[in-house]
Amino acid sequence: MDIQKITTRKIYEVIADQIKEQITSGQLKPGDKLPSTKELSERFQAGRSTVREALSALKAMGLVEIHQGEGSYVRTIDSGDVDLPEWNSLLMSRETILDLIEARQALEIANAGIAAEKRTEHDLRRFEAILERMERHLGDEEEGERSDIEFHLTLAQATHNDILARMIDSISSHMQLAIRETRRLQMYGSRAVSEQLWKEHQAVYEAIRDGNPEAAREEMRRHLFHVERVLVTFLQK
Repeated sequence: MDIQKITTRKIYEVIADQIKEQITSGQLKPGDKLPSTKELSERFQAGRSTVREALSALKAMGLVEIHQGEGSYVRTIDSGDVDLPEWNSLLMSRETILDLIEARQALEIANAGIAAEKRTEHDLRRFEAILERMERHLGDEEEGERSDIEFHLTLAQATHNDILARMIDSISSHMQLAIRETRRLQMYGSRAVSEQLWKEHQAVYEAIRDGNPEAAREEMRRHLFHVERVLVTFLQK
């Protein structure tokens, strides 16, 4: 007798599956813009954070592109992309999460040094706006996570190297799914922890602003060491 394992599905997974079905069936076509997070939240009768998790899952599958401030769009996909592996099983692997953390460290430390050499005034203004918002919302789980992600994506873009930006964007998408609850509760829900994270981001920014690659790499290394300690402690429970 064939027995299928009974699994408890989370709401974001159900939402992601419904949107995925519309994409793979052709109801949603490449280049189509998805409804806003607010509109999807109302349609699915789910919280906006849950909808954002669903969109992050679709992005990790390579089915949608998310543009900050613009919205989410259906990607052009090949026929083989429809049978992408389910990320849920992969994301449950402790080893995979540790590999993602290690890859992120290697990239982000290098990015910080490059950004210190290549950043523009426009990049600096973007950093300042993010840090101001981050400080204003200390202890706010959703805004803390959003600002943190935006800071690191802005850092990658400040390298003015499209390949580096795409690589960190991909890794960040998978990490958001793998450690979404940990990031929120352990890192952003506590005002004391989120304030420390803000100070670390501020230090990275100041080194980049001053055009000091060595200091930028060191401050990023220090920040990611702190983040890694939080995540590894959680994974060992």
